Amino acid sequence: MAAFADTWPVEPDAILEARRRAEESGLVPLSPSATAIVTFLASTVQAQAVVEIGTGTGVSGAALLAGMTPGGTLTTIDLEAEYQRYAREAFAGLGHEPSRVRFIAGRALDVLPRMSDGAYDMVIADADRGEYPAILEQARRLLRIGGLIVLIGVGTDGALADPARRDAEASAVKAAAESLRSEDTWVPACLVEGSGMLVGCLTRRD
Repeated sequence: MAAFADTWPVEPDAILEARRRAEESGLVPLSPSATAIVTFLASTVQAQAVVEIGTGTGVSGAALLAGMTPGGTLTTIDLEAEYQRYAREAFAGLGHEPSRVRFIAGRALDVLPRMSDGAYDMVIADADRGEYPAILEQARRLLRIGGLIVLIGVGTDGALADPARRDAEASAVKAAAESLRSEDTWVPACLVEGSGMLVGCLTRRD
């Protein structure tokens, strides 16, 4: 079924080109089934304002834009301005107006504290997994009640599922997962699409 799920979405040429550029750059973009989930999640919360951490070449951003409300704004953060140039081209190829996307080149944990409280419908991260606990804490502040946090790539190399992995990155992933599962401010889910996702819906703030 997992193999079928990756063949089911029909992806436009601009996304196929973004995938090619990701592979050439040594990046691992979201699988087609995972992008479908991201689009679905954005549509379920009628997302108008989304923060993406890890622009890459635009595969995940395009999935978000496809599910967001018309006129919604995506703020996407990445250390690599070159990747963001590829993403800008991908979004243009899909017909998105430049005003719909705000590109910020920088480290997420330097940028997020300057963003407004309770102003976002989704925060999605596909970045340094060692920063996921800190990103989760920022998301709690940034999200509106009912908003979603999505942490991508938590299953890569057994980081979450393998109890024998105790390195810093795996420990960070496990800590983020435990926070989502144990704190009553979140309704959590662990999804297996792509390289695995942790998803949480913010139900209240302490």
